[in-house]
Amino acid sequence: MNEQETVEKEGGQDSRDNLRDIIRGAIEEFVRSEQTRTEPAYKTELIDERRRREQLEQRVDELAAENERNRTAAERAQRDSLLRAELQRLGVSKVDLAFRAVKDDVQRTADGRLVARSADGEVPLRDYLSQFVNENPELLPARIAGGSGMEPMARPAVTNNTIDLERIRPGMNPDELERARQEVARLASQTLKGL
Repeated sequence: MNEQETVEKEGGQDSRDNLRDIIRGAIEEFVRSEQTRTEPAYKTELIDERRRREQLEQRVDELAAENERNRTAAERAQRDSLLRAELQRLGVSKVDLAFRAVKDDVQRTADGRLVARSADGEVPLRDYLSQFVNENPELLPARIAGGSGMEPMARPAVTNNTIDLERIRPGMNPDELERARQEVARLASQTLKGL
């Protein structure tokens, strides 16, 4: 082979290599331009997805906190209801006053029982309230009703069958006349009992 043929082959090889490089460069440039064109759409989509996920996580956290508040409120309402019912069962007449005095001492244990924390440690609710009522008898109803200057307890019920004296007249309806007689008799018997 002579030198000229070798140069032509190499020149052809070089031109093919150049052509390949040009084609490869054009393809790479096209791929890069497509990526830069579609990347913002992917980035925007990813940002939107992240924002939605963060909003959902925030909403789940809010709902969990709200659920915890509702559960705590329901538990407190149930505890208060049981406490008031037990005070009423023990005969306390001033339930609200007694409730305010003992409500902070009553706690719920891990197993769900209501106990009171006192100087003696944890005490069952009924025992604690019984002891509290015994120590504070002023919360119970009075044992002896009455006192100096008090009027008798038994008073007759006042009825709405009062009669109007202006309506009593000769020739009135026999039914109304009978009701007027009964009312006068009732008032007279009450008056005589009082003397």
